[in-house]
Amino acid sequence: MNISPLGAGALAGSSLALDPEATAADLGFAGVFDNSLDAVSDRDFVAELVFDLALCGVHLSRIGEEVVLFSSEEFGFLRLDDAWSTGSSMLPQKKNPDVAELARGKTGRLIGDLTTILVVLKGLPLAYNRDLQEDKEPLFDAVDQVGLGVRAIAGLLQTATFDTEAMARAADSPTAAATDLAEYLVDTGMPFRQAHAVVGTLVRRSLAGEGTLAELVESEPTLGSAALPLLAPGRSVTQRVTRGGAGPVPVAEQRERAVARLAADRARVDELVR
Repeated sequence: MNISPLGAGALAGSSLALDPEATAADLGFAGVFDNSLDAVSDRDFVAELVFDLALCGVHLSRIGEEVVLFSSEEFGFLRLDDAWSTGSSMLPQKKNPDVAELARGKTGRLIGDLTTILVVLKGLPLAYNRDLQEDKEPLFDAVDQVGLGVRAIAGLLQTATFDTEAMARAADSPTAAATDLAEYLVDTGMPFRQAHAVVGTLVRRSLAGEGTLAELVESEPTLGSAALPLLAPGRSVTQRVTRGGAGPVPVAEQRERAVARLAADRARVDELVR
């Protein structure tokens, strides 16, 4: 977008004694066009921006979906602030995650904006065509909707409260340690395919009521009592130690990298708007 189109004319340039380079420099552009047809007909920058906005909307939608699920009575992982939710029109006890649902729903609109741009461009010959005036509505709409969505989801998350005890109970389910049991067997030299089958059989037997998973693990010759500590509450999450994983140490490292990235992005934006 930082390219001056002056001198391209309607499509093929001009016979006038123009100086596109000087004008671009005076106006603060980074440079001038290389091809007059491209200067007039190019809308890649619109399509790329709307794609980025649509993708941002997809991420907002996925956050919204998790908020809807995690705030439900079945999960109970988080509670929404009254200012960022609404009461049910029928159920007095219900709190509706409207912000999350609207962020999820707006994504369809953003994908529609992107589709509009691409369909407008797909059949055009080179140089300017009046069809290109249709780039404005989807572009401006996508900018506006994502701006609203980002602020709304940010406000919702900043005011939400998390029930860490409910989250811990879910994480402490014995079956959550199934992978740890399989990896324990791998450390003893068993191929993962075989280890997967051994642990999978134990889990199925436990679910069928043949005993608790701990009892079945202890009686399994390839595991035994030495593997029981892996079923202890809170143990499974600490086993996730690789970079980018869900354990306490890698999560802390991810947070540090995210904070540094955010600071760098803020500094870059501050420099651009000066």
